[in-house]
Amino acid sequence: MERFTKDVIKIINDIPSGKVMTYGQIARLAGSPRGARQVSRILHSMSRKYHLPWHRVLNAQGEISIKDEEMAHVQKMSLEGEGIVFQEGTYKLELAQYQVKK
Repeated sequence: MERFTKDVIKIINDIPSGKVMTYGQIARLAGSPRGARQVSRILHSMSRKYHLPWHRVLNAQGEISIKDEEMAHVQKMSLEGEGIVFQEGTYKLELAQYQVKK
């Protein structure tokens, strides 16, 4: 496994309950500032195997970016279960309030 992939897995696993990180933030911390899409691919392919808290990763606007409506709803409900509040009728939250500061 590549170093970047290992670092991404560790960073995602370390996101605490009730907090979120962005794809770009994770990529930057893992050493590849332009690797946000690679973070997305790692989440998609390795979340189940490594028990990643995939639901705690959002886009740079603080929105759920999953296109599948059912899975987007699962992500939203998972985050709400951790105390995160979304803007009324949206899949967007106040990123500054919930984002891990790194």
